[in-house]
Amino acid sequence: INAEYMGGQIVRHLALVMQEFTQSGGVRPFGVSLLVGGSDATGPHLFQVDPSGSYWAWKASAIGKNMVNAKTFLEKRYTADIELEDSIHTALLTLKEGFDGKMSSDNIELALVGEDCKFKVLQPSEVKDYLDEVL
Repeated sequence: INAEYMGGQIVRHLALVMQEFTQSGGVRPFGVSLLVGGSDATGPHLFQVDPSGSYWAWKASAIGKNMVNAKTFLEKRYTADIELEDSIHTALLTLKEGFDGKMSSDNIELALVGEDCKFKVLQPSEVKDYLDEVL
C-alpha cells in the first residue's frame, strides 16, 4: 500500500471496518486475517489485521497453515539489518516450510515494496531464479 501515512492509519481504518462488520447483525463478518505491507516516509511497515478488528505491527510474520512453525523460523532468520536478497530467500524458505507440493513460479508470487514506496510484483522468470537459488 502506498500512502503518505501508512504507519497505521490505513490499517486502523481497515480494522475498524472489519470490527464493525463483525458486530453488525445480519452482515457477514470478515473471516480471514490479513497481512498488510507497505512503505511510507518513515520506512517499511507490516501489519496483521484480524476479523475482530485487532491489529499488530510486525517486522516479519506469517499467517495461515503452519504459522507457528513459520514464525519460529522467521524469529531465527530475521535480523533488523537483513539485506533484500537475504529477505527474499528467507521468505521463500519460510513459505516452503508449510507448502504442499512443489514450489514453482507457476504457483507462487513475490512482490517487493521499495524504499521509493513502489509496489512491484516480480515476473515469473525472476521468481524462478530466486527459487533456483534456495531450493
